[in-house]
Amino acid sequence: MIKVSIIEDNRQLGMSWQSVINVQNDMVVVGLFGSCEAALAAENSVKETQVLLLDIELPGVSGIKGVTQLLQLNPSLLPIMITVHEDDDHIFSALRNGAVGYLNKNTNPQVLIESIKIAVDGGSPMSPNIARKVIQNFQQDNKVVQLTEQELIILEALAEGLSYKMVAKKIFLSVDGVRYHIRSIYAKLDAKNRADAISKAYAKNLFRRNE
Repeated sequence: MIKVSIIEDNRQLGMSWQSVINVQNDMVVVGLFGSCEAALAAENSVKETQVLLLDIELPGVSGIKGVTQLLQLNPSLLPIMITVHEDDDHIFSALRNGAVGYLNKNTNPQVLIESIKIAVDGGSPMSPNIARKVIQNFQQDNKVVQLTEQELIILEALAEGLSYKMVAKKIFLSVDGVRYHIRSIYAKLDAKNRADAISKAYAKNLFRRNE
């Protein structure tokens, strides 16, 4: 018997999921909560739960933050996020914090039941559009980045904490010229700012190491 808990502040929706699950021969809902705080207070229910259906937008502690605390209470928990949010920040924050699956709230009952079984069998159930985003992100992370020698020197200087003006002086280039190269660096690394570019450069081992 697969034991499921649900955290959803929309009581009607939560009860709807509960009804769908409880009519299955091999599943039962052991906890229905309106917030992460309520679930955390019911330690016994969380500890006996195998699969957790968890909303992101909740009163108080969000699902993204709450999933970490719930996993501390029950490390074998299999959290599946069910939400209306499909932006990259929500998806990857949830997955990084321990979610094993990510579904849209408009997921039909049959897919919901199948997703619970997939999670128990060791899989990662995701709505098709979410899975595509994950794949695209993986491809982006593993894309070979080719920085020019000049771009690499500038990026290393930024990593050392130098300002644009100091970089310009170091490599005998105008500040506008430095900005031009930095825009190119950001584009190649798909970075939003200096810190993001430096972080991604380290992750891709782009920086040269002094012997």
